[in-house]
Amino acid sequence: MGFAAAAQLSRGDESCLGGPELSGAAQAADYIAQSCLTDAPHGRVGLEIEAHCFDPADPHRRPGWAEIGDVLRALPALPGRSVVTVEPGGAVELSGPPLSGALAAIEAMAADQAVLRAAFAAAGLGLVQLGADPLRPTQRINPGERYAAMEQFFAASHTGSAGAAMMTATASVQLNLDAGVQQGWADRVRLAHALGPTMVAIAANSPLLSGDFSGWRSTRQRVWSRLDSARCGPVLGLDGTDPATDWARYALKAPVMLVHTPEAIPVSRYVPFADWADGRVRLGGRRAGIADLDYHLTTLFPPVRPRGWLEIRYLDSVDGTLWPALVFLLATLLDDPAAADGAAEAVAPVATAWDVAARVGLAEPRLHAAAMHCVQLVADRAPASLRDGMDRLVGLVERGRCPADDVTDEATRTGTAATVSRLARSQS
Repeated sequence: MGFAAAAQLSRGDESCLGGPELSGAAQAADYIAQSCLTDAPHGRVGLEIEAHCFDPADPHRRPGWAEIGDVLRALPALPGRSVVTVEPGGAVELSGPPLSGALAAIEAMAADQAVLRAAFAAAGLGLVQLGADPLRPTQRINPGERYAAMEQFFAASHTGSAGAAMMTATASVQLNLDAGVQQGWADRVRLAHALGPTMVAIAANSPLLSGDFSGWRSTRQRVWSRLDSARCGPVLGLDGTDPATDWARYALKAPVMLVHTPEAIPVSRYVPFADWADGRVRLGGRRAGIADLDYHLTTLFPPVRPRGWLEIRYLDSVDGTLWPALVFLLATLLDDPAAADGAAEAVAPVATAWDVAARVGLAEPRLHAAAMHCVQLVADRAPASLRDGMDRLVGLVERGRCPADDVTDEATRTGTAATVSRLARSQS
């Protein structure tokens, strides 16, 4: 199992014709359920971290595709073997390989970040780790066919502004964790979902979008919540007992976004994949094939996505002193049995409070109590190399604050542009 895609400077368009035709939705459901999780002991951790690219001398300017590409083509080998990709709005993502334990993944990613930041600094650019672009209007610079088609899909589904913001103005810290042994899947997947609101509140770091305060601590989470819940909402409720079947059901109900003919063509009407698989609708002049199903799964963006492993997608991007502590916290809460039991009990009262967490963060008393319990379960286990970051994280949680509160204070005091320029020049 690999957590990272093949090495490339940008995410290319996946050429996808239908391949072997599906006999119907039942075959599609079986295919999804059998492949979505891998039965094996857990313990490996893979990381994907995004950062917005800014010109610190002119933070309103969006560096172009060729400009970013020039930096990446001159990039030396990364010691941690991360893959570098460029998101539609020019955010730069590092995707690390799966390594044994959170600490190994953190150290490898930090080493790669140092090389990447130095390369961008040498070109007069900087990388800013915030959950949403605080300053610039949404704009796509990645010329990929997939992203142009996605823009058309979102416009047709009346979510154009949220879709544009999701693609071009959001950034995250993503954890990829082994699914674990099959008999533990239900509890593990249920906990990964239940932890979501509490972790959203702890990590919230996007109070601004496109130059305006949004009124939300995590505007990134707010943006995702405005998209179609059939594509971006949580897969499970609190009582999911068969995550593979739940994911199959979710995927088959989700509308088809793009069809390859071979170019990517947006689907402008609501067509659940099950209807295409069953032949009730023909798209691209054909019934759905296995390759179409594989591609469809890449267009679904729930906060926890099964991909053989668990792809945990709900953390805002945060700076280099905090993300290692957040990664260690969440990985420990999921991978350590004693911590997992304590966390499950602590977050149960707020396990579905996604919007509250994104809007007010730890100002909500129940979320604050859950967050305090979770950090207390893990803080003393942090190794010496993570001590400073963990102490900072614990201090924020104890005061009922999240990183967004610090960003808000600075942007109010010095202005958003000045804040962005300082962050773009920082090497942390």
